[in-house]
Amino acid sequence: MLFYSYFKTLVGKEVVVELKNDLAIKGTLHSVDQFLNVKLTNITVVNEAKYPHMAAVRSCYIRGSVVRYVQLPSNAVDIEIFMTRLGEKLVADDAKLSTSTAQGTSTPQ
Repeated sequence: MLFYSYFKTLVGKEVVVELKNDLAIKGTLHSVDQFLNVKLTNITVVNEAKYPHMAAVRSCYIRGSVVRYVQLPSNAVDIEIFMTRLGEKLVADDAKLSTSTAQGTSTPQ
């Protein structure tokens, strides 16, 4: 949920999504769901010469499992907020582990 929350803050910003098949698509992030599926609008293909059939496409829905990287705009990255949320998640996970260990149950690692 950490990345989902973070990507929700980027809605309306321009991102580049690189897929596992090496296709890179630049567009405005329209929406994202809990599976990190994304919808982009106003898209352009980074390497149009290699993918000329994509020139007519203006918006697309990308399944999260085919995404390799998401390049974010540098002005949209707030490291302090990200690290704070990551720290909160680690503390919460540690508390769950401590509680389950104290009760005699263990969680798989």
